[in-house]
Amino acid sequence: MDPYQSVVDRVAGTASVVMLVGALDSGKSTLGTGLAAAGIQAGRVVAYLDVDLGRKTVGPPTAVTMRMLHEPADLEPHRLSRPDAISFVGATSPQGQLLPLVVGAGRLRTLARAQGADLVVVDTSGLVSGVYGQILKYHKVELLEPDVVIGLARGEELDPILGIVRRFFPSEVVALPVLPDIRHTSIDERAQYREANFREYFAEPLQRWRVKPTVFMPTLPALFDPAQLDRLLVGLSDGKGGSTGIGYLEYSAGDGVMRLISPVAEGPKALKLGSVRLEEDFRIRRVDLRNLFGTD
Repeated sequence: MDPYQSVVDRVAGTASVVMLVGALDSGKSTLGTGLAAAGIQAGRVVAYLDVDLGRKTVGPPTAVTMRMLHEPADLEPHRLSRPDAISFVGATSPQGQLLPLVVGAGRLRTLARAQGADLVVVDTSGLVSGVYGQILKYHKVELLEPDVVIGLARGEELDPILGIVRRFFPSEVVALPVLPDIRHTSIDERAQYREANFREYFAEPLQRWRVKPTVFMPTLPALFDPAQLDRLLVGLSDGKGGSTGIGYLEYSAGDGVMRLISPVAEGPKALKLGSVRLEEDFRIRRVDLRNLFGTD
């Protein structure tokens, strides 16, 4: 039996939470969906927790997302594209987003448990190098408490992170080489994949709500020009600390009206501003809210 299949069979049948760690194009999502499929086959209720903000398996970019899986058909791409739960972060990279990223992951893990999942597969981002990559993975393991951490590595690139997990946590650590036949994707290919995710998420039918300037987090400064929020991504708050989805703002200079565009059927209680502007072709531009607001 090949080493990947033996790990999948064992972990899918015994683990409670399994976290996948690896750089870009290491095969985390391939292994993650394989683990989920094996868990379903073993009669378990599986939750796929997608903590990658850029290249998504579940739902749209800029958010931590979760999908409950009860049958093999739930792993089909068109079903995975619609998450059961979402925690808006507002960026496509984990850099500078440690707190909302880790808090969102912990919140959705708790929700998955509450909805009956006895196997949670955690697919993480490709940030594994440097001090920030180590700190990010440390706190994810600290909060999510995986039974098993599986590292997919080229050479020794994951040695610092896996060494930290072994020293600080009781999790079993399994180190595997990058999956065979995994090819490198270019920056352009990753951008096109991200744009396709957004395009699918924002397919019609879409809801359009008029937005008051008092519903935002962070609060808009006095005398702020709302036109600067045009096409900015936002998270839709349920008023209970969670998110119901994402949307983008549309400002009409003619009548001075701001509208929220989103596929979510129910109107939100409030809106959390993201750090990404979504162009009409679904390309993104990063936005620094501090610069936008003229504050520190």
